[in-house]
Amino acid sequence: MTRLLAAALLPALLLPVTSAMARDLPDLSGREVVVVTENAYPPLQFVDPASGAAIGWEYDAMAEIASRLNMTVSYETTSWDAMIPAVSGGQYDIGMTGITIREDRAGMVDFSDAYMRSEMVMLVRGDEDRITDAASFAADEDLLMAAQPGTTPFYVGVYDVLDGNEATPRIKLFETFGAGVQALRVGDVDMVLTDGTAGQGYVAASDGGLKIVGEKLGSEDFGFIFPKGSDLVAPVNAALASMRADGTLADLNTRWFLDYKMGE
Repeated sequence: MTRLLAAALLPALLLPVTSAMARDLPDLSGREVVVVTENAYPPLQFVDPASGAAIGWEYDAMAEIASRLNMTVSYETTSWDAMIPAVSGGQYDIGMTGITIREDRAGMVDFSDAYMRSEMVMLVRGDEDRITDAASFAADEDLLMAAQPGTTPFYVGVYDVLDGNEATPRIKLFETFGAGVQALRVGDVDMVLTDGTAGQGYVAASDGGLKIVGEKLGSEDFGFIFPKGSDLVAPVNAALASMRADGTLADLNTRWFLDYKMGE
């Protein structure tokens, strides 16, 4: 696993905490917190191909939360499959990787309040002309999609795009989201279902190699995860509320979804 220092990820653009905000937020007295992520979900968190640094929306948000709450954050990485069980078992204090808030997951971990809402989209190669929407993908039995097992895109693919068979051979499973996108690029699969945030990030960085087609397939809310009963949930929610109120979350959206160009 790779450990990164949170101090290296403090964003330049974030708004300072006002004295009123500081009085209203809990002070965790420098508490050490271990956050686990996947580093495979741009622009939320990923390894920048130009610098080799782990960066993204969630890193900047977590750094700001740490600053406002006076806590010290270190990072480790793991696969998506291992993340929720590891956080549930107390191996890590917080998990972040664009995790959809769902009732079944809430039985294993506690969620923060939603920090972002996204809508599911279909990501295809830039020259793809066979797929225009979910119906056209479902109708052509030769077309394949990539997904990570147990994720929202997997279940949307099974139940909203295909025929409800979770063992369908038309969904090829990959350990990471990035591996599925790479399979799309080289032609091993024909479509990746993803939330609009990650999809926009990949399209922007693809120089025309990828595009989004069809209508959006519903919405999902993202949250950070914690072991059940964690005393960090309330402080993190308070920090998120202050960041929403003072415009910091909106600034992060502008930075990562409009201004950032991967590789520059």
